[in-house]
Amino acid sequence: MPEELIAVLDFGGQYSHLITRRIRECEVYADLMPYTAKPRELMEANAKGIVLSGGPASVYDDNAPKCDPEIFNLGVPVLGICYGLQVMVQMLGGHVKATKHHEYGKTKLEIRDNSDLFRGVGTQIVSWMSHGDYAEALPKNFDVTATSENCPTAAIRDHGRKLYGVQFHPEVSHTEHGNDIIRNFTAITNCRTSWNPHSIIESAVNGIKAQIGNENVLCAVSGGVDSTTAAVLVHMAVGSSLTCMFVNHGLLRQNEEKRILKTLGEDLGMNVQYVDASDQFLQRLKGIRDPEEKRKVVGEEFIKVFEEESKKLGTFEWLAQGTLYPDVIESAGTGSPASRIKTHHNVGGVPEWSRFKIVEPLRLLYKDEVRKIASELGLPDSIVRTHPFPGPGLAVRIVGEVTEDKLRVCRHASAIIEDELSKNGLYDNVWQAFAIVGDDVAVGVLGDQRQLGRIITIRIIKSSDGMTADWARIPYEILEVISNRITGEVQGVTWVTYAISSKPPSTIEPC
Repeated sequence: MPEELIAVLDFGGQYSHLITRRIRECEVYADLMPYTAKPRELMEANAKGIVLSGGPASVYDDNAPKCDPEIFNLGVPVLGICYGLQVMVQMLGGHVKATKHHEYGKTKLEIRDNSDLFRGVGTQIVSWMSHGDYAEALPKNFDVTATSENCPTAAIRDHGRKLYGVQFHPEVSHTEHGNDIIRNFTAITNCRTSWNPHSIIESAVNGIKAQIGNENVLCAVSGGVDSTTAAVLVHMAVGSSLTCMFVNHGLLRQNEEKRILKTLGEDLGMNVQYVDASDQFLQRLKGIRDPEEKRKVVGEEFIKVFEEESKKLGTFEWLAQGTLYPDVIESAGTGSPASRIKTHHNVGGVPEWSRFKIVEPLRLLYKDEVRKIASELGLPDSIVRTHPFPGPGLAVRIVGEVTEDKLRVCRHASAIIEDELSKNGLYDNVWQAFAIVGDDVAVGVLGDQRQLGRIITIRIIKSSDGMTADWARIPYEILEVISNRITGEVQGVTWVTYAISSKPPSTIEPC
């Protein structure tokens, strides 16, 4: 972790993670922490600034989340966003009340003072509002720096103590000059601007060296940008002490094992041990329908395979994984303000019976940061640009029990989707694109005969980090070609549908 940071205290807002990313885009390291973080913890982490996130609660609710009031006496700049502003106002002696006219969506903002937080922004911008409460009375020494039609305290400030509050969301793309506002706050904190690919690589390599020492490491590689980048960083740190292993769990995309072995072996010259454990995984998944159970089974089997196969290669104390920051956040337990969304196979340590210690050089990073690092390391575009693929593979794109027939259909249909996007120059414009297969069937006409066939759901989404996502507006003519190809080329499919749910409320993967 960098020597200093800006702490983002999470009150459960849907944009909390986006605040963290926006700060990092300013080359300043930010870490998402629970709102219960103590002043001592923040000082030990060398927090040069604090952001209080938005949240779904009202500050006057009985169980409304509150931070430690001593946070405002630490002498570091604090920025409250939406609910964060309201918490600041209430805890410092002001008053918050419900508005007569709620503000949701794009709202015109009048800037009264652009000397610090709004430097270079102008006198009027469009902001993104999402609130039903507002600060009716401000604490002592606070003044108003921006207003909107229905919120006379849309931005406030205690200039002497460097306490700032905004009732809108500067972190979302809908707010004009939102990134400039975030950047202005990072400048106010005087936090070091050292969060860039070069410094991240240097810090990661040094951290791996310190963590592992002279012990041997086994790295699980999948051919994706995460695990490959992790393997390269570990290799830079420990050299020949690293052995890579690619496990085929039988849940891969079409022809993926061939592509991965060629890329890692021939293109990157890495020493990769290939293990075909597909029968073992598929046998273990028989009869399991629950999504969480499938994920746990895949995670446990991975560890078993690594344990068994590594014994044939030597003694390994460490297992390296490409775990990312969103994986850790989504797998959060009850100690986090974020509810657990789904368990990721590579998060949460290893089973008690495992002898491995875990090293995760990407654990603090978002996907877009990993791609930048991969480019800095000189990895080929085939790895840098590849769409994210879940560790449990097609098991989480198959609703219900995993069967050979579902796998066949899911592989073939997904390959068609990716092929058509590539042909039309859209592959690099979307985050992920794949087929979903369940147990639902529908009547169709195949070979001039009525026949029950599978329903395929196409999922194509756009995102910047996987924390939030929106469905991609693919031209109808391309969707038509994809649909025709799937029903024409994939045996046993009669219907094709398109998923238009965003994250939230949905997740990217169906399971």
